[in-house]
Amino acid sequence: MKRTTIFIAEGVERELRLVARRRGHSVAAVVRDAIAREIATEKHPKLSFIGIGESGRRDTAERHEELLWKTLEPHPRKEPGKPRSAPPPPPRRRGAGKKRR
Repeated sequence: MKRTTIFIAEGVERELRLVARRRGHSVAAVVRDAIAREIATEKHPKLSFIGIGESGRRDTAERHEELLWKTLEPHPRKEPGKPRSAPPPPPRRRGAGKKRR
């Protein structure tokens, strides 16, 4: 573990100490638990398509897995068989290749 310092309002600190005492844990343990729960909720993105209404598509039920994974992927899938294009060459500097005196 790594030690860190946080600043909180006095009222929040009092409440934090009360919560820790009620649970029978240290203040640090309560803070670590709260931070871990907050981070865990951030790891699971909210699915943007839920509740948006009718899609206009008739095949959504059959394609639900494909559509779900497309939403959750951080980058679009590359189509198989398509070669990657090479990056463009760097621009040439003026006078490159000339000898200096």
